[in-house]
Amino acid sequence: MGVGRNDGATRRVALAYTAGRSRAPGRAETSEPMARDVEARACRKVTLRLLPFLALLYIAAFLDRVNVGFAALQMNRDLGISAQVYGLAAGIFFVGYCLFEVPSNLWLHRYGGRRWIARIMVTWGVIAGATAFVKGSVGFCALRFLLGVAEAGFFPGIIYYLTYWVPAAQRARVIGLFMVAIPLSTALGGPLSGWILSLDGRGGLAGWQWLFLIETLPSLLLGAATWRWLPDTPREARWLTREERQWLLATIAAERETAPEPAGGVREVLMEPHVLALGACYAGVSIALYGVILWVPQIFAAAGLGPREVGMAVAVPYGCAALGMVFWSRRSDRRGERRWHAAGAALLAALGLIATAFVTDTPRLAIVTMSVAAVGTLAVYPVFWTLPAALWRGAASAAAIALINALGNVGGFVGPYLIGWLRAATGGFAYGLVAAALAVLTTAVLVLRLGRSPRAVEARASV
Repeated sequence: MGVGRNDGATRRVALAYTAGRSRAPGRAETSEPMARDVEARACRKVTLRLLPFLALLYIAAFLDRVNVGFAALQMNRDLGISAQVYGLAAGIFFVGYCLFEVPSNLWLHRYGGRRWIARIMVTWGVIAGATAFVKGSVGFCALRFLLGVAEAGFFPGIIYYLTYWVPAAQRARVIGLFMVAIPLSTALGGPLSGWILSLDGRGGLAGWQWLFLIETLPSLLLGAATWRWLPDTPREARWLTREERQWLLATIAAERETAPEPAGGVREVLMEPHVLALGACYAGVSIALYGVILWVPQIFAAAGLGPREVGMAVAVPYGCAALGMVFWSRRSDRRGERRWHAAGAALLAALGLIATAFVTDTPRLAIVTMSVAAVGTLAVYPVFWTLPAALWRGAASAAAIALINALGNVGGFVGPYLIGWLRAATGGFAYGLVAAALAVLTTAVLVLRLGRSPRAVEARASV
């Protein structure tokens, strides 16, 4: 992905734009509006051309990742899977995901986003579809692990890919628009999954089998579309004019010049304390997200809702979360502030989860409090991901983003398993929800403390 190679032509373009804003007043008055017009057109085109498609990819990915929560309403009974074993299988996805995250992002850096993202989508689509034919808990756990291996690198790869297209000052908004795919996939997937489960017995297949087969088709089709649609860098984007392309290349290159390139390379980055601390922050919010999102259909079912009602009920919290993500990420960009926005959203998530723990027997109240929790949890993500993207450049940046995501997604394993274990031990969801609240509250505390470190100050200066 050649933008990282700041060639002479790119530097000259960056200097030309800078000079247009700082030289003689007569020239600045004419060149600055032109530069702003080019900037607006380039950013608008990138947003309209890339974001809807990337969000669609993530909707397909997340649907294949979490539809197991809906399948469990029938599958656990058919296969004799206990709550504790289901929690283990749901979370073991993240073991494979974390193990292959850094290598996957380094391969994306080497081969380009178009090829690598297409490969990821096709392989995870095949494995997700194969889950329809598991015969017991061992096969279920094995395929969940392999699904994590196949999808490893998708999310951090997209975050890294966007650093080639989006200037730092607009990154929270753009990442927020991309990550709206998480709540949208759940909000749309809830009613869809509820309807597919009603096909139980058609064609000799159970409803949960139809669920895996039908919902894997978009991943396979979009994988093929990625190969033809997605340009690796602005250099290959024919829909940008020459002037827009040069402005985007120059701006991104100038920002990369301010980011250090560690002398020890990728290995040094992987041992950087700030990266490890950011990974711990991400783990806290991941415990809350995946611990809840993979159990929320069963939480609502335990409150007395039927399969179709569960699908509609799940759509409410995550529909609200989609709006909350967009609003909060835009606010963070406007204010130019990251630390308090991330911590504030995490605190809201903790309060919503604790409130839900006390109303699990009341469906309407549970939907309201779960909506508060979903808004807070998901609003953390786009603001958080502006921080590691500004720390380094090139392969070091790809490795840092991947490692933070890998460490954070350990929480994706811990969350579902922890709630499953506590439910088996206590017979309800209250203690698991409180545990998830404490995890995301830890994220709030860590983010505020990290904001005082020298490395965080450098990151804020470049965002």
